[in-house]
Amino acid sequence: METNDITRRRVITALGGMGAAGLAGCTNGTTNSGASETVKIGVLQPLTGDLKYYGQQSLWGFYEGLNHKSDDRFTAEAKTGEKTVTIGGTDYVLLVRDTQLDANRAQSLATDLVQDDDVDLLFGCASSSSATQVATTVTKQAQVPTMVGPAASASLTANSETCSQYLFRASENTAMDARSGGAYIAKNSEVSKVYLFGADYSFGRAVVENYRTVLENNGVEIVGEKFVPQGYSEWQGLLDNAEKARADGIVAGFTVATLPQLFTTFLNGEYSYRVFGGFATKITVSIIGKTLQKVLGKPLTEKKLKGTGLGPFTTRYHWNQYDNEINSSFVDSYTTAYGVVPDLFSSGTFTAASAIVQAVEESGSTASDDVVSALREMTVTASPKGKNAYTFEKHNQARSAMTLANSVPSSQKNWEAPIKPSEPLARVSADRTTISTDNSEMNCQL
Repeated sequence: METNDITRRRVITALGGMGAAGLAGCTNGTTNSGASETVKIGVLQPLTGDLKYYGQQSLWGFYEGLNHKSDDRFTAEAKTGEKTVTIGGTDYVLLVRDTQLDANRAQSLATDLVQDDDVDLLFGCASSSSATQVATTVTKQAQVPTMVGPAASASLTANSETCSQYLFRASENTAMDARSGGAYIAKNSEVSKVYLFGADYSFGRAVVENYRTVLENNGVEIVGEKFVPQGYSEWQGLLDNAEKARADGIVAGFTVATLPQLFTTFLNGEYSYRVFGGFATKITVSIIGKTLQKVLGKPLTEKKLKGTGLGPFTTRYHWNQYDNEINSSFVDSYTTAYGVVPDLFSSGTFTAASAIVQAVEESGSTASDDVVSALREMTVTASPKGKNAYTFEKHNQARSAMTLANSVPSSQKNWEAPIKPSEPLARVSADRTTISTDNSEMNCQL
């Protein structure tokens, strides 16, 4: 892939003390002539540790996005190394690296991928802190096209410090969670007072900030908010505070590191409010489902679950939320290859791969400037949410529809959790889910 005249073999002065003098994306600091038939993509995902499943499902979705475009079956394990798939005469070479969910490591790996491996494009990360660090250093300073995913902090594509003409995201974000879930709660429930909880880092703060804005704009009073460290477990006092504040509902902006502890305390207590938020990935849902079984007894029933005060929840994507030809094929292919059904991150990373291939095909080029230009305001033709379901906005965040679902008992094969999302209660259209360009929260000007 070619670069523009500002080549990537340039001095970088703020790479967090890694000692890197610069990043290389082309030979001898000059642009190449003629389009290459190879696109090298540096992939940054967590593939070891407690949250390796985040990286696995992200990679599997990305692989399936390439598969959908290819005539050849491409099945690969979620492991580090080099993998190649040929689509329409172009070789897409994936150089997969394990970030271990560490921001400094993600930045170091991204630097090496651009400087030493001459990748043309980056894809990743799973954590918002890692994605932010890569975006503010490698992406901006090396001017290397980067497709973020599944990191969900809305600020990545809305804040001037991180957004850029080279940074794109197909994956859904926290603003989309809030604009669909928050608006639904305000308009379709009796909730008038909400207490906001979030993890004390970029993801949790983005959840709280976006829910606060949406709920207040819809006439819901915020009666308190609290940020706690990841893995926080002393929930009784905080949940009691929400009860004392007479909240009708609480929003929980956490990942698997914290949600199980919160739900365990909530389910074993006597609280009058409901819990809202996003429907999580299988590993979180499995733990919560087992907690529900302990508290409510087996078997779980819809009647028992309705009495818990949980939900409804926003779902960015789950395998049973979209009924279309592409999704049916995707679910079958993904399940056959990896032994589980597609999960929360799967559609966004499928669409990321689909968009990259579409950009190469539509531009007829693998040159960086041409691919970036093709991605700008692109409507992605193929995704698990259906044809033309994702469109990149002017700030390079793709908007797509979201759904609201309850928790229902599950015996779903290849899901391995006692509960799953119900059939959609409501679908929020793509034009209502993202931060608009003229919104006061939008501080990205490209």
